[in-house]
Amino acid sequence: MFKRTDKIKKKQSKSLFRIVVDKLHLWLGLGSGIIVLIISITGCLFVFQKEINDYYYRKIVYVTPQNSPLRPISELKKTAQAALGADKQLLNITTYTRPDQAWEFMSYKGNDTALTYFGTVEHYESVLMNPYTGKMTGRIDYKYNFFSIVKGIHWSLLLNDKYGQTIVGWSTLIFVILLITGLIMWWPKKWNKGNRDKSFKIKWRAGFKRVNYDLHNVLGFYALVIALVISLTGMVWAFSWFQATVYVVASGSVTPPDRSLHESVKGTAAITGDPLDKAFEQALPVLKGSRRIFISPASGEKGVNVIGGYKGKETYFGADELQFDQYSAKLLGRRNDTHKNRGERLIEMNYDIHVGAIAGLPGKILAFIISLICASLPVTGFYVWWGKQKKSKKKPVVIREVAATGTM
Repeated sequence: MFKRTDKIKKKQSKSLFRIVVDKLHLWLGLGSGIIVLIISITGCLFVFQKEINDYYYRKIVYVTPQNSPLRPISELKKTAQAALGADKQLLNITTYTRPDQAWEFMSYKGNDTALTYFGTVEHYESVLMNPYTGKMTGRIDYKYNFFSIVKGIHWSLLLNDKYGQTIVGWSTLIFVILLITGLIMWWPKKWNKGNRDKSFKIKWRAGFKRVNYDLHNVLGFYALVIALVISLTGMVWAFSWFQATVYVVASGSVTPPDRSLHESVKGTAAITGDPLDKAFEQALPVLKGSRRIFISPASGEKGVNVIGGYKGKETYFGADELQFDQYSAKLLGRRNDTHKNRGERLIEMNYDIHVGAIAGLPGKILAFIISLICASLPVTGFYVWWGKQKKSKKKPVVIREVAATGTM
């Protein structure tokens, strides 16, 4: 009789679904990792741009409140336009109900044919005016402002939107897929204590590889929901079809929102005073409760003066909007936030949700932390893959068994 001893190790095979999920997560992650890292870091930096800019430009952004009446908006506009120069048309005015805030007069001109951010923005400047004295406190060149460049990287990698935003948009969509496949890979097969500890806790006392794996696995899970929200709101800007889908789903209608403007009629009865001042005076009591009043002065013979109010300190959703004839200051149209459907409101909230401002300072802090975690995921994920590659290159130790033969 012959005896032979064989030791066979059986590996539990994965399902086809898990194999596909694992491969998708790996190759999509390696392919989009650099772009996701850049988008996440710049998003993280941009969250507190308002607070940092206000502090950096504090000498021109803030003024000393006075008991004297505010200067007419038309007078401030004329002074600001002279400071900007005839070749830089004033497009927007922002006034504030805070008594210590300078009013901002902005001019912007783009160039869609250029390749890079610096070419697509011909100029982007603001003049700050003291509303009590009518004097300029200073000016800001936003084209070269640090946070404008950060936004340009985040928005389109400093490329023309039709190139850069496409890259950013598809990378964001890939990141959404990575989050979903990552959740599938994270999900424990058995919910015992050992698996729960691996899934929800970082083993800080372990070696580098284990800590790195836990940082990728555990932090990715905790950041999942907010990371999805940030990613999906980013896709609203990147893809018109996605924005349309969000609008239709939220509003329950395929009818587009009303964006129509009325027209001014030249030759109407003359009024005493400047029509813009009159329109502004009419708008203030209507927009009572707004912290910021925005004005888009009329352009062209049929243009209207658009005046609206933002109720939040920094947010942009929920605005009421009025349209005035540029010659007679007659109120031509009014569209309150209550007139908008759910789709319009959600699209208007998109920026405030994206940066966390919709929840105030706590929301911005949360957006900052989650963006930082998102930036870490491509790095920790790469090291997980790299570690496996190095391990697979090591020559395995082969143990050969010699079969023993004998007779009985």
